[in-house]
Amino acid sequence: MPVTLNTSDADFEARFADMLSAKREDSTDVNDVVAAIIADVRDRGDAVLCALTARFDRLDLTPDRLRFSPDEIAAEVAKVSDQDRAALGLAAERIRAYHARQMPADASWTDPEGAMLGWRWSAVSAAGLYVPGGQAAYPSSVLMNAIPARVAGVERLVICVPTPGGVVSPLVLLAAQISGVDEIYRIGGAQAIAAMAYGTDTIAPVDKITGPGNAYVAAAKRQVFGRVGIDMIAGPSEVLVIAEGPQNPDWLALDLLAQAEHDADAQSILIVTDPALGHAVAGAVDRILPTLPRAEIAGASWRDYGTIIVARDLAEAVALSNRIAPEHLELCVDDPEALATQCVHAGAIFLGAHTPEAVGDYVTGPNHVLPTARSARFSSGLSVLDFLKRTTIARLTPGALAAIGPAAVRLAVSEGLQAHGASVEARLAQLNERAQE
Repeated sequence: MPVTLNTSDADFEARFADMLSAKREDSTDVNDVVAAIIADVRDRGDAVLCALTARFDRLDLTPDRLRFSPDEIAAEVAKVSDQDRAALGLAAERIRAYHARQMPADASWTDPEGAMLGWRWSAVSAAGLYVPGGQAAYPSSVLMNAIPARVAGVERLVICVPTPGGVVSPLVLLAAQISGVDEIYRIGGAQAIAAMAYGTDTIAPVDKITGPGNAYVAAAKRQVFGRVGIDMIAGPSEVLVIAEGPQNPDWLALDLLAQAEHDADAQSILIVTDPALGHAVAGAVDRILPTLPRAEIAGASWRDYGTIIVARDLAEAVALSNRIAPEHLELCVDDPEALATQCVHAGAIFLGAHTPEAVGDYVTGPNHVLPTARSARFSSGLSVLDFLKRTTIARLTPGALAAIGPAAVRLAVSEGLQAHGASVEARLAQLNERAQE
C-alpha cells in the first residue's frame, strides 16, 4: 500500500520530511568497483571492454566487433515495422523542431567606452551517448540525446548500448540512424563510460557524455567528470500529479503506474484536495496494476515509494510540489496554466488532463532527460545548451583601454598581483607617451 499523508495531521511535517529524505537510489557502494573498472580501461583498453562484456552481458567480442557494422545495422533496421518506423519518425521530427528553437544567438556590441564585447557559441566536437539496454530497450532515449546534440552542431556522435546475450533492439539502431549517430558500440556499464571518456584503440574519446544508466553508470559519469563534461547524475524516475475537481481516477492511476513500471525504485506521488479522489485513484491503481506486464516492478515501486497526500487547497499543493521539486509534474486541475506559474521547481510540467507525462516521454518535443532526486531546484533538463560552449570576446581600442585600464591596475595592485598590473600599466604608459608627443 502507498503512504497516505494529510497536511492536517500533527505528524505531517515529520512524515513528509522522511519522504523527501528517503534514498531510492541503489544503496550499494559502487564507487570503488567503478574506480577500478575505469583504471583498468585506461590501462588495457579494448581487452577490458571485451572481458567485461563477456562477464556481464554474456557476449564474447573481439575489438573488431565492439562496433556495429553498417551491414549489421541495416539488417536489424530492416526488421522494424512500417508503423513503428512512422512513430519513431514523428517523434524525431517533433524533438528536432522543438530543440532547434533552443539554439542561442551570438552577440556583440560596443559599449560607451569603446570596448567591443560579446560572445559566440560553438558545439563540442564529439559527444558520447549512453543508452540503457538491460531491463528494456529505449529508442526514445536515443532520440532525446542524439537529436539535440546534432541540432547543436556536434560533429561526431557515439552511442554505447549494452546488448545482453547479443540481443539488440532494431528500434534503438533505427533511432540512432534517424538521429545521425556516427558510431554505435555494443558495450555498457562503467566500462562504456570509461571508454568514451579516455578512449581505447578502437573507441576515440569524446568531449561530453550524456544519458541515463544504472548505479554503476551514474558513478562512472561522476568519476570521469572533469576529464569530460556530463549532463547530470540521473536517479530513479519520479512523477508528481496534482489533481482537483472531476478528474478520471483511472487516468490518474495510469499516470502514476506509468512511472512505477520504469523500475522498482521509481516514485509516483499524488496530491489531492479531496480525500475521496485520493481513495478512488488508489482503488484504480489496485485494479489496474495486476493487468500490467511489468506488474511486479510497478507493484514494488507503488508499495515502497507510492505516496498520496491530501492538501487543504491548491496553494498548499503547489507549496509541497516546490519542496519536492519533481522530475515530472502533472497539473490535472481546471486552470493548469495559472497554477503552473506558481510551480518554480520542476523538471517538466504537463498541463491538463489530456497531457499525460507518458506522451512527453516520446512525442511532444521537449526533452525527457530531466533532473531527478530534487535536483530540479537547481538544474534543467537536457537541451542543445548541454552540447554548446559559450566563448566570450573582447577588444579594446586605445581609448577604451585608457578609460578602464587604470581601474584594472588598481585592482591588480590590491590583490598583490604585480605582473597583472604591470601588463596593463605598460600599455597605458605608451598611450600617455604618444599623447604627449
